[in-house]
Amino acid sequence: MRTVLGTLVCVALGTLATAAPASPAQDSAPNPPLAYHGSAGQMVTVTAPKPSSTTATLIAWQRKGSQWVRALGPFPAFVGTQGIGEASETTSRTPAGVWTLTEAFGIQPTNGTRLPYRQVTGHDWWVSDVKSPHYNTHYSCAPGTCPFNEAAGEDLGKAGPVYDHATVIDYNRSPAVPGKGSAFFLHVSSGKPTAGCVSIPGADLDAVMRWLDPAGHPVINIGISPQ
Repeated sequence: MRTVLGTLVCVALGTLATAAPASPAQDSAPNPPLAYHGSAGQMVTVTAPKPSSTTATLIAWQRKGSQWVRALGPFPAFVGTQGIGEASETTSRTPAGVWTLTEAFGIQPTNGTRLPYRQVTGHDWWVSDVKSPHYNTHYSCAPGTCPFNEAAGEDLGKAGPVYDHATVIDYNRSPAVPGKGSAFFLHVSSGKPTAGCVSIPGADLDAVMRWLDPAGHPVINIGISPQ
């Protein structure tokens, strides 16, 4: 991730895009575009045409026996301004790989997601101070009183509409390696590439978040489309 005006931000600044209606599932959906060999019952794929691309396609998949069936999408997505690949605290790149989706948050009340949900205020932070033992975790404290460098962190409640709703991407969380990157989320699109997160229009995000089921142990699979 990178810092902007002294504050780490995952989202890009820009005019908010109008949320598109959620796309219905298609019965004749192809197989998922990215390989996955785990046991999850739900998978969100995010694929870009090349590593430097800042736009991608997001599709939600449900496991049916030994097959994957498209549940939602495809939806247009933005990724980092430096594309997809190896992420770090000093880049604006979306991490490539498979990560669990276990919790959600938002400035607004819950959109009906079944994931554990936290409605955030100006006292809710995501810690990106590499020297802090709380690195890459949520922490609650009043501004000016936090036990970490607030300039190297994100005040979730002050991010604006892009964080009306969001799902945490569990990249670099267990264990959190300082400097490998923090604060990666699936959130509402601003109509611009991000500083490393994945973003989609608000209505599409609501549909995905309502579909996510903790019992399905959902994962997000981020990578480059096969040629």
